[in-house]
Amino acid sequence: MREKSVRTDLLLDFYGNLLTPKMRRTCESYYNDDLTLAEIAEAEGISRQGVHDTVKRAEKQLEEYEQKLGLLTLFEKQQAKARKALDLIRSGDTDKASKELEELIEEM
Repeated sequence: MREKSVRTDLLLDFYGNLLTPKMRRTCESYYNDDLTLAEIAEAEGISRQGVHDTVKRAEKQLEEYEQKLGLLTLFEKQQAKARKALDLIRSGDTDKASKELEELIEEM
């Protein structure tokens, strides 16, 4: 079985509600509940290939949403700034940390 993508899991968190109910339910079972394709197929009453196709279509759709909206990219940038500010605080450079946090707040 392939390694499940952390990126796709995050995209699902950001854009999952934009998917069809079937796509969302299938992806949540696969990524969040860690069910296998066979387990999902049995629960949904469809073939394993049908589940695979649904997951692949949903992944493509989630990537398209990210390309258009960029919420994950923005989140990752904000997270990096917050980490940098925390590192600066830990090193005792509170002036630079304050500046980083101010920039972060302005971008939000």
